[in-house]
Amino acid sequence: MPGIVPHRHCIVCGKAIEPDQTFCSDDCKQVWEKERKKQRNFSLIMLVLLFLLLFMIIFTTPH
Repeated sequence: MPGIVPHRHCIVCGKAIEPDQTFCSDDCKQVWEKERKKQRNFSLIMLVLLFLLLFMIIFTTPH
């Protein structure tokens, strides 16, 4: 397609940006970092709950 310049899209809002960029603004970068932190914390909580559940199953079953 002639006339379309190489570009990417912001991974947060979808705006067209330069090919070497990931975010269109500092606001989008902050939103992305906040979301990544929330996802990491959720994953850690789920992992801890999994190990806690396994611990309870293993050590509370009658032998």
